[in-house]
Amino acid sequence: MSKITFLGAGSTVFAKNVLGDCLLTPALQGFEIALFDIDHERLQDSANMLNNIKKTSGSTSIIKSYTDRKEALNGAKYVVNAIQVGGYDPCTITDFEIPKKYGLRQTIADTVGIGGIFRNLRTIPVMLDFAADIREVCPDALFLNYTNPMAVLTNVMNTYGGVRTVGLCHSVQTCVPELFKHLEIDQTGVKAKIAGINHMAWLLEVSKDGVDLYPEIKKRAAEKQKEKHKDMVRYEMMLKFGHYITESSEHNAEYHPYFIKRSYPELVDRFNIPLDEYPRRCIDQISRWKQMREDLVNDANLTHVRSHEYASYIFEAIETDVPFKIGGNVMNTGLITNLPREACVEVPCLVDRNGVTPTYVGDLPPQLAALNRTNINTQLLTIEAAITHKREHIYHAAMLDPHTAAELSMDDIVAMCDEMIEAHGKWLPEYM
Repeated sequence: MSKITFLGAGSTVFAKNVLGDCLLTPALQGFEIALFDIDHERLQDSANMLNNIKKTSGSTSIIKSYTDRKEALNGAKYVVNAIQVGGYDPCTITDFEIPKKYGLRQTIADTVGIGGIFRNLRTIPVMLDFAADIREVCPDALFLNYTNPMAVLTNVMNTYGGVRTVGLCHSVQTCVPELFKHLEIDQTGVKAKIAGINHMAWLLEVSKDGVDLYPEIKKRAAEKQKEKHKDMVRYEMMLKFGHYITESSEHNAEYHPYFIKRSYPELVDRFNIPLDEYPRRCIDQISRWKQMREDLVNDANLTHVRSHEYASYIFEAIETDVPFKIGGNVMNTGLITNLPREACVEVPCLVDRNGVTPTYVGDLPPQLAALNRTNINTQLLTIEAAITHKREHIYHAAMLDPHTAAELSMDDIVAMCDEMIEAHGKWLPEYM
């Protein structure tokens, strides 16, 4: 019996999408779906939910919960990762509140920036523990990483974990549909090419019947900018740098030095930037969980419709040898020629029985590669800090972050990092 192991299975809503999709996929019938989470109550919630979907869908797969991680991984063909280390309280609160004391404001704080750096530092040791188990009990498994910060964690698993890893993000699938919907352009028959780094990949080409659609896109985007809307940062970046970015405006507002500035506070209002957005989402999700739990876990007639998540389509393509195209995060083995080879990049990939094969992109337009490199710098120094356990590399990562560097002096950055390390305490014992 083949096995799909889901680490972080207490993420019940996400487990419904990824594993519910697997239960509906003909090529994956008869698989064992192995669930693991350190929160045993949430683990049982997800098992109950998936068994309800199994019953209503008629799936022949077996749902099994594990409290021992190595047993959950033993013999797995595919591993899906969706963990969050430290949770909302205390770690997300720390990631937002301490920088705020120094005048550094954030929106999501899960990719780069000071929040992204510290989320990486507390997650990487856990991921490397996963890697050690995988090398021992399922060394040939394909590891699908959904956890942020995507680029760094996928890089670490490939470079230091010795595990065949592909990072997956929703932003590639939704980029063109959401842009065209907002600009009221018919997307039927549209051809697009996307590449860059995670959360800052670029819509490099977009055409229909051989006609470049960018002139019309930019014309409509410029009109939209005359009134407030939720995507103003991305439209501004496109109009200034030439290309649209895959990830949302609330994310991209904190990836660059141009938008969240104490010296120009009016920019936050002008570009409709939702400061402290991620904590609000966490609070809302926590408050809604009781009703969501009733709807998902205790509904014996729960059904599921296959989602747009890549995981089940990847597994299906490998099992059936029917090719499927994804946007995947992989190591830059010469794929994007003007980005560092040490970086993790997001490029089109072909999936079939051979696994996930990334495609060659070549040079990005120079201004786009330059923007990517500003974030890659922080990513690579964060990895250096995590692997060497040297506190000075945390400072380097933070000082190289575009938004942090634009707002704070080097002395303030060092002091803020020290306070963050102290506040994280048991989550970062290597640096205490």
